[in-house]
Amino acid sequence: MKKILLLGAGRSATILIEYLLNVCEKKGWQLIVADANIKVAKQKVKRHAFGKTVSFDVHNKEQLNKLVIKSDLVISMLPTGFHNMVVEPCMSNGCNLLTASYLTPEMKVLDKEAKKRGILILTECGLDPGIDHMSAMRVIDRIRDEGGKIVGFESFTGGLLAPDMIENPWQYKFTWNPRNVVLAGQGGVKFLQEGRYKYIPYHKLFRRTEIVHIPNYGYFEGYANRDSLKYREIYGLKNIRTMYRGTLRRPGFCKTWDVFLQLGATDDTYEMESVKNMTHRQFINSFLYYNRSDSIELKLAHYLNLDIDSEEMHKLKWIGVFDNELVGLEKGTPAQILEHILKKKWTMSEDEADMIVMWHKFKYKLNSVLCEIHATLISIGENQEKTAMAKMVGLPLGIAAKLIVEGKISEKGVHIPIKKVFYNPILNELENKFGCEFIEEEIENPV
Repeated sequence: MKKILLLGAGRSATILIEYLLNVCEKKGWQLIVADANIKVAKQKVKRHAFGKTVSFDVHNKEQLNKLVIKSDLVISMLPTGFHNMVVEPCMSNGCNLLTASYLTPEMKVLDKEAKKRGILILTECGLDPGIDHMSAMRVIDRIRDEGGKIVGFESFTGGLLAPDMIENPWQYKFTWNPRNVVLAGQGGVKFLQEGRYKYIPYHKLFRRTEIVHIPNYGYFEGYANRDSLKYREIYGLKNIRTMYRGTLRRPGFCKTWDVFLQLGATDDTYEMESVKNMTHRQFINSFLYYNRSDSIELKLAHYLNLDIDSEEMHKLKWIGVFDNELVGLEKGTPAQILEHILKKKWTMSEDEADMIVMWHKFKYKLNSVLCEIHATLISIGENQEKTAMAKMVGLPLGIAAKLIVEGKISEKGVHIPIKKVFYNPILNELENKFGCEFIEEEIENPV
């Protein structure tokens, strides 16, 4: 019996587990779900005849090795920092490894050894990274095959609330790792625009946004991701003139988020004092000048040159940063405290739905004519559990796992899914069975 070992049963694994259990039932395989929280694992496996749950501690090397040695494939949904602990027993036992996380330098150097041992380590096989790579490379390869030359590529992805969730002025809640949202963009940004290298320092990032229009869904604003330049090599676009990757939010989000950045509330380099007794209001006041008579709202508006009745102040009030409620942490950095405050309002309720928006713009020359294609993917979640995020992260992993165990993907070594052998079957199943289809639009007379 073929066995697939899934490490981690968190929020993003819900749809993946459901998909793999269906595959295992049809194929006569077994899915073993291992998680530190056995209750969560059992809730998701639901006593399925072809599923098994295990209480798991990633630091227990003996237990991890025993689980891996019995498996044909390991899928790690653990935080990125734990993947190196998983790859060691996979290499030792000749077991394939699959993950949605970014390919790290430590993982990349294992390519020759993985080939020698006859195993595949496939990373970046979720949504972003994952579907973004696959969908982009499918169009890029098609243009190349037709004799075209790519001169510009822009790509944006956003995890947002579904369009009907209008009571929230931010039109946003956490659908992925909240910490990554709070720390987004730190370290600066670099990209290529019309042949010129561009850089955005962190303190200016959320003021330098792009407007993207998605037919039938309206306008979005995008801010740049950290390093777009590395994708020239990854996508084989060494001589491209524009390379820009970013994150989508609804209009107005970035201006208000910039308030937190300018205050210093996203700093993660030091711990604050007396956090145990700190209220939301006192947290914000910690970054403002002392004045006995002015309110915190007035001080903030004056400090950042905002109107007291501005959209930004309305959003801040709605999120609760001026409330006298205790933060609820014993200690923490500004970023950790801000994350904790935001989770109180930005955690999805049971009946709320999320939305994934992915948008690519390809500029290319074909027979000396400048052409442009826009490709858009929209996915709407069902509820708090079956989110669009879980669907778009989990399904590519599940499909890849099935193909690898079936022997339909024979690649060895360390890879991301930018080759046709990966992206064609994964995208085909996403489109044909799950309706996850990119809509392409040819733009007339591109500028």
